[in-house]
Order: sequence, then C-alpha cells, then structure tokens
Amino acid sequence: MTIRRMTVQELANACGLSRNTVSKVLNDKKTVPESTRQMVLKKAQELGFFQFAADPQAAPAPVRQNIALLAGKMPADSHFGSMFIPAFAGFISRAGYTLMIYELTDEEFNQKKLPENISLEQTAAILGIELFDCAYTQMLAGLGLPTLLVDHCSDALGTTMESDWISMENRASVITLVRHMTAQGAHRLGFVGDPKHCNSFQERWIAFNYALQQIGLTADPALSICDPDDSPYGDTAWIRGRLEAMPELPDALLCANDYLAIQVMTALKQMGVAIPQRVMVAGFDGNPQSAVTEPALTTAEIPVAKMGRVAATMLLSRIDNPDQVFCCTYVKTTPVFRESTMRNPG
Repeated sequence: MTIRRMTVQELANACGLSRNTVSKVLNDKKTVPESTRQMVLKKAQELGFFQFAADPQAAPAPVRQNIALLAGKMPADSHFGSMFIPAFAGFISRAGYTLMIYELTDEEFNQKKLPENISLEQTAAILGIELFDCAYTQMLAGLGLPTLLVDHCSDALGTTMESDWISMENRASVITLVRHMTAQGAHRLGFVGDPKHCNSFQERWIAFNYALQQIGLTADPALSICDPDDSPYGDTAWIRGRLEAMPELPDALLCANDYLAIQVMTALKQMGVAIPQRVMVAGFDGNPQSAVTEPALTTAEIPVAKMGRVAATMLLSRIDNPDQVFCCTYVKTTPVFRESTMRNPG
C-alpha cells in the first residue's frame, strides 16, 4: 500500500498557521514564538509528519531563493519604477535572493492568473508593480506568500489589506504645488490624469481639490482632462484637442505625473501658448526628463532609490516574520520649483 506523504501546507492547515511559519519551525528558525513552535511540533508528531519527512526517498524541500516581480506593464524610462527596480534588486541580492521579473499578458491579468513560467516552489515572496486591480492583488495575497505592492488600485481604501504596500506621499506635495501656483497668480486651475488609474493618482486628485477649497477656489471640471485611463494620453494631438476644446485655458495645470506634464507642455507649445506666462504646468515624480524640458518642469520628487531599498527591507522582514501585521508605508516626496511655474521668480 502506498502511503501519501503529508505536505507542509497540510500541517500548516492543521495548525491554523501560515505555511511560512510552519516552515520556520521545521527549519529550526528562532524567530517563531516558543509557544507556537511547541504547538507545531506536537501537531506534527500527532499526525506522523516526521515519519514522512524522514523518508530517505522523499525529495528535499525546495530552497526559496527567488523574489518574483510581477508587473502589469513594465515601467518605461519615464516611470519612477525604472529606477526603483535596480535599487530593490541590488538590496535583495545582498540578502541572497534573485529577482525574477514577469510581465503579465493581458490574458493573465484579465483572468487573474499567474505567469505560466513562474515556480512558486522556488519563490520566497512577490513584488507587484503596476498591478492596479484589487481583484488581482487579492488573488496574489491568497497564495500565502509574502507580498508587497508598489502603489495600489484606486479603490484600495475600500479593500481589506492582506498584503504590505508601499507608496510615495502624495497629498502634502500636491497641496504645496497648488499653493505655489496660486501664489504665482493662478486662479483657475485644472488637473490632468485619470484619478481612477491608481491610488497615487486618486490621492493627488483629492489633494488638488482640497487645496483649492482651502484657498477659497472652486475646481471647474471644464478646465481638467480626467478622461478614462485607456484614453490616448500619450498622443500629443489628442491632448491638444482636449485643451482646444476648453472654453478657456486655465491659468495652471497640475498633472498626475511628469510624463503627462511633458505631453501637456508639448501640446501648449504647438498651440503657441507661453509657459508659464499664460499657463503654468506642474508634474509629479521628479524623473530626469523633468529637469531638462524647456522650460524646466516644476514637480514633486520621489526618492526612488531610497524607496526601492525601503521596499526591499519591508519584504525581507515579511519573509522572516510572516505573521507580523500588514503595513502601508509612505515615502516622503519633495516639491521642486522650476521655471514652468515661475511667473514671478523673485
């Protein structure tokens, strides 16, 4: 008669614990509380787990040395993620982990499936970038592996968080940028970007409206470009068409990121509109292109390399302590004032 070997997951289920916690006990890690360790060992003995694990024919447990980066879309050069990833990878490599990168296909993303070539047996943790779909991230959290998301879906605050999450601080910097532009003479301000694209865009939109309210101004929807995210924001002609359709151009435009701001500035120049004399433009991210535009772009700078190292620290901590409380960490951003909003440099 063939005896089926008990798996670590089955033992974890019997104990009511995560697989990672039980694995730490079986590997004699000292990070698990003694009461938990004793409970796992007792349950393992009761169920005959050690009898199966000691079988010389049994395959050794896989060594989980990979961290899987899952991306809905790989960050372009203008995206802060393109600088975040090398900093993150360098940090985890020093801890003995290898970063495996998987760009999801449309089918995998829409059907909430993992990439076909991913090996969960070799995966210690998951990092998610550009995964702005709460159903997909909930699927990842249900795998039982340490998971860290970079930013989140726009309705994240209405979803129970079952994974760690890191983001840039959005509200304070946006409020500062709005106050700066109104101090430079702007009274009619607009916003560019779909607030439903992701949580950071939504927070920037909320902060934009809050800042106007605090100053005593009212946001006019006719001055903003907040079309759905699948609109051709990367098409300068489309941006120009949306600007030309406005009843009157605003005094200033706050864009949800630097990429959008540069598109807007290009369209304004094609229209013969002076920046900042007629329309001020500000972005968000602080990517390298923002400093070399003409005029140089006012933005909010994200400390990308530091953010990558903080993210790595969070995920490594989760690997070592899988039962710790889930955390959301915001990394401070810094407004950088440049010529695109400087009507009165003094």
